[in-house]
Amino acid sequence: MLAHDLAASGWLVVSGLARGIDTAAHVGSIEAGTAAVIAGGIDVAYPPENAALQRDIAERGLLIAEMPPGTEPRARHFPHRNRIIAGLTAGTVVVEAAPRSGSLITARLAGEYGREVMAVPGSPLDPRAQGCNLLIREGATLIQSAADIVEALSPIGGVAAADREAFTPMPSPADTDEAARHAILGLLGPVPLPIDELIRQSGVGAPIVQMVLLELELAGRIDRHAGGRISLA
Repeated sequence: MLAHDLAASGWLVVSGLARGIDTAAHVGSIEAGTAAVIAGGIDVAYPPENAALQRDIAERGLLIAEMPPGTEPRARHFPHRNRIIAGLTAGTVVVEAAPRSGSLITARLAGEYGREVMAVPGSPLDPRAQGCNLLIREGATLIQSAADIVEALSPIGGVAAADREAFTPMPSPADTDEAARHAILGLLGPVPLPIDELIRQSGVGAPIVQMVLLELELAGRIDRHAGGRISLA
């Protein structure tokens, strides 16, 4: 419903073509405007049950892939996909999110890029709503309809939400090589370490460190602590 109403109002709906919410977003908006950012090669259908929908989006909307053709999606590819979704859009709406879901990573990236972060509230007893409720508690805009999204993204003083802060792109997958991953992992342990100290000790550039930490967070291998500190989970 949200995707259908937004697309009908002239907004492009961007999602990741995953099972569940992503699929519903594309199905709802494909008639008027949808774009799918996928984690693998542009000729690889994932999940397999969305193969027909992926072909439909390629023909009627926009299909985006950063990885080379023929690349099967791996867990480490999804943070790269998430950063593209966050960077392409004026705002990110989280409809369902468990506490450690990739949706929360996309939302945090959107906030770092100066984009609007929005969330649909849910029952505190529903684990699928915990991430959304947490985002709202931390300041995300509460969303109940497409009109709420349009209002949140409307220009403020002639400046759209997406223009309030410059977008600094994160490195491509080719930049996050195995040597960097091993160097960063070797410095992490059960005691929280400041990210600045991790950058200094590893000798790896800050954007690549952030990208590796995103991959590790999505895999559930690290915990984030107050003050920008990181530890192994």
